[in-house]
Amino acid sequence: RGCDRTTTMSYMLPHLRSGWEVDQAILTEEDRVVVVRFGRDSDQTCMVQDEVLFGIAEKVKNFAVIYLVDIDEVPDFNGMYELYDACTTMFFYRNKHIMVDLGTGNNNKINWALADKQELIDIIEIVYRGARKGRGLVVSPKDYSTKYRY
Repeated sequence: RGCDRTTTMSYMLPHLRSGWEVDQAILTEEDRVVVVRFGRDSDQTCMVQDEVLFGIAEKVKNFAVIYLVDIDEVPDFNGMYELYDACTTMFFYRNKHIMVDLGTGNNNKINWALADKQELIDIIEIVYRGARKGRGLVVSPKDYSTKYRY
């Protein structure tokens, strides 16, 4: 076909095309974690992350929903969430931003491509379980402090 698989992954996941759509996705989901990947579809880091997200979407569909947001198309949240990295993944539950202690010092978001599907599933599960109990901060099952240096 002449089409690189990783370049098409972002098209397989739902995109939110405006600030209003992002707000609605976060506001209206009652029972599942809303996973939002902020970044650029053409960015290599995002391509890796999108492939992983696409690969787990079916496995996590009962407790999470995944959306992609292009930070150039929808710049509304760039300042609020400090979206300065190539690829950022954030978690929300019942209109609340859920933070994850990954051991990196930044609990607000994952700002690298998490290439291991099972690790990402584990993090989403922890977010879901903690958020359902009313926690705004959960601890990742794995410490990433030495794996990803800034």
